[in-house]
Amino acid sequence: MATTLAPNTFLQRLIGAAALDSAIYEEVEADPAATGQALAVVIASSFAAGLGARAWGGNTIVNVAFFGIVSLMAWGAWAVVTFEIGAHVVPEPQTRADVGQLLRTIGFATAPGILRVFGVLPGVTIPAFVITAVWMLAEMVVAIRQALDYRSTARAIGVCVLGWVLAITLAVGLGLIFGPTVS
Repeated sequence: MATTLAPNTFLQRLIGAAALDSAIYEEVEADPAATGQALAVVIASSFAAGLGARAWGGNTIVNVAFFGIVSLMAWGAWAVVTFEIGAHVVPEPQTRADVGQLLRTIGFATAPGILRVFGVLPGVTIPAFVITAVWMLAEMVVAIRQALDYRSTARAIGVCVLGWVLAITLAVGLGLIFGPTVS
């Protein structure tokens, strides 16, 4: 008889995702009930970005909300672009694209973004955002590789880097056009 292991808790999934554990990404990919958890991670990461970016735009609730919303929009753009590129432009023969699976895995890939909240500390804003951005890019590679059933990590890296560049371009563009002025 085969034994079925109980799924990991939300906290175990969060830590496992942050640790680049591909087994956690496989579990999340296969569990439709994890969709709400993935959404919670994305929202927490975006809110942390809003709080952490206070050093760039002041302490007003409007600025915190602005940076949080831009972070959420950048994640959404990244999700759409990586899905389209990974599933339709450069799929591998075994790639079976399911939007829900992809959204769950890349939702958990934003787990390190929660640490952007440390950007509120003087002198820590830029390092907090740079370190978590690179960490989330690595997370995204694992998430894309697992969700799209890639055998090639290089293909997952290419898809993620291209999507990341486009999403960062969107976020910076929105920030420059609509963002608070820094004096």
